Amino acid sequence: MKYGHRKELASLVIGLDCGTTGTKAIAVDRKGNVAARAHEAIPLNSPQAHYYEQDPSDWWLSTQKALRTITRQIRPERISALAISNQRETFVPLDKEGKCLRPAIIWLDERCKDEVESFSETIGRSAIHRITGKPADYAPVVYRLAWMKNHEPRLFRKIGMICDVHTYIVWKLTNAFKTSWASADPLGLFDLRHKRWSPLILDALKLGEDQLPVAYRPGTILGRVSKEASKLTGLSTDISVVAGGGDGQAAGLGANALTPDRAYLNLGTAVVAGVYGKRYRTNKAFRTMSSCSASGYYYECSLRAGTFAIDWFIKSILKIDPTGQSDIYRRLEQEAQQIPAGSDGLLHLPYLCGVMNPYWDINARGAFVGLSSFHTRGHLYRSILEGVAFEQLFAVDAVEKNIGTRVNDFVVIGGGATNKLWCHILADITGRNICIPKNTEASGLGAAIAAVVGVGWYRSFAEAASQMTGIKKIIKPDIKNHRQYQQLFTTYKSMYPRLKKSWMFLSD
Repeated sequence: MKYGHRKELASLVIGLDCGTTGTKAIAVDRKGNVAARAHEAIPLNSPQAHYYEQDPSDWWLSTQKALRTITRQIRPERISALAISNQRETFVPLDKEGKCLRPAIIWLDERCKDEVESFSETIGRSAIHRITGKPADYAPVVYRLAWMKNHEPRLFRKIGMICDVHTYIVWKLTNAFKTSWASADPLGLFDLRHKRWSPLILDALKLGEDQLPVAYRPGTILGRVSKEASKLTGLSTDISVVAGGGDGQAAGLGANALTPDRAYLNLGTAVVAGVYGKRYRTNKAFRTMSSCSASGYYYECSLRAGTFAIDWFIKSILKIDPTGQSDIYRRLEQEAQQIPAGSDGLLHLPYLCGVMNPYWDINARGAFVGLSSFHTRGHLYRSILEGVAFEQLFAVDAVEKNIGTRVNDFVVIGGGATNKLWCHILADITGRNICIPKNTEASGLGAAIAAVVGVGWYRSFAEAASQMTGIKKIIKPDIKNHRQYQQLFTTYKSMYPRLKKSWMFLSD
């Protein structure tokens, strides 16, 4: 086949989303229409309480399977490029021969809490925040590397390459150790303003820049599919592999949240919201992340207990296995719909897994406040939904005060976006429009947008996003409910300051 003829056929790109529980792949055209899709699960291991790991070979195996499913649905010669979005704050160390030294430690893992204090003191909390855009917290990989250095020194000395998920999959596809700025950034080793690995932080860990992948601007062609990867995936060796980014920033691109008035809101295991801005800013009200576009940043707010809190309530409190009673979600939603706004005076503080912005308190805990004997499981469930929504209002208010703009629309993505009641509660509490996109697989779509820019189908990320995304439905706030919630919001904001001393005592 002549290249010119192949170029005419190559009318699709693949967005590959390698997430925490599975790998999704979508093949889309230049308008964002999905021509094929696939999903493969990834096992998650917890060797002990608060430890979470994965076998990186499962990342690659799930990628192979997902891509083979895609190439069975469409001819490989129709695919021009592929880009990756990846679970963030996850890493695997390889030796000099490329063998895994230990299982990957993923973003849910809490083993490095002690290192947050000790390592941040060696450099200074303010310096770490200024360089990386991230206040001291156990989420960034830098503290897990410090844990490995302290607890697994023999393995640490053998490190030849530190891979984020993006790097690992790019390596398997192209034989090149390369990543994106927007995937390097969440590791907490990256000088975000200057887009390079931080010598100060690497020196504190006794690591060298040669032990990290080369990081490129999103949309850069990193290589082409190798012959070996072609055999395993069904992809053509003509396919370009383009730099994508972390799943949060990719979701922002896939939601076309490229102006400050529109934020993305991912209702997943964690709830993550991002407001776009052109300037590099740091503040405890948010963590600063590199955009998955050519320039700009996301001022991102994160709550670790999103749908996690719902699953905790169902499994641990109600003692119901949702795999055997899958209608429990529907039944709880029906019960909660019968309860008025404010859950009859019951408030939930959603800090089950500590709190990030703006308090950055790993010892914080969740709470139900106002619990009475007449409250039912429907009240508890609704208060969880309302608590997460109150936290989003609290977070976005703080971001707006610091950057001087107002968010008018939240583009809601993730599993929670299918929860109609939750979306209406979010609109009523935040007073913002809740926009449901045509394609809720925003991270994969964001990666696909990076791919089309990489191969020159559009002149800019903004142009590509405007053409490849769309809104299916807009939920506007109910003014009466919003006024009622505003009265409760004052009480909500006071709960953490009042309970903080209790948590300090309980955590000792």
